[in-house]
Amino acid sequence: MRIGLVIMKNLLTELRISLVATLSLAVILCGFYPALVWIMAQGIFHNEANGSLIIKSGRVVGSRLLAQGFTGARYFHPRPSAAGSGYDAANSGGSNLGPLSKKLMDDIGQRIHDYRNENRLSPDYTIPADAVTASGSGLDPHISPENAFLQVSRVARARGLSVEAVHSKIMTRMEGRFLGIFGEPRVNVLLLNLDLDGSK
Repeated sequence: MRIGLVIMKNLLTELRISLVATLSLAVILCGFYPALVWIMAQGIFHNEANGSLIIKSGRVVGSRLLAQGFTGARYFHPRPSAAGSGYDAANSGGSNLGPLSKKLMDDIGQRIHDYRNENRLSPDYTIPADAVTASGSGLDPHISPENAFLQVSRVARARGLSVEAVHSKIMTRMEGRFLGIFGEPRVNVLLLNLDLDGSK
């Protein structure tokens, strides 16, 4: 009888400790910690914490982190997108087609043909891979400098600008490797197109 009471007392003590620990961790990890992270993010990285949105004339025109589907001759074109019906942030993802997929090869072949035609390139001109292949997310906002430079003549012609003026816009939007070693040089298409739209 006495042993039974001791066991029951120990069980209740352990149960109380477990409940207090669980509730304490719930308050700390589900309340204080997220609130602290949110406050720090809003205070130190306000723009990044809110989607790196770009606001022009009081309205949101996009995010520096997400690609948009520019198709007109006046604009630099982003990478192709397999996200939903294209550039759909709610359906981010790749095509999941492998290197032996006939559909993938046909799609890339058509994109190469279209890219050469719209930029007036010769049939044997080598096209940068990022101009004809979608990124893993389908929302990559950047293109390679090579891809951007091949589009300069078309954009300059459509806007009535000199090639040099458009080329200088690319150079001002060129981003280098992160910390000088990670990634590749790149150009943010949305920011570049906004620069061009702001040009006289």
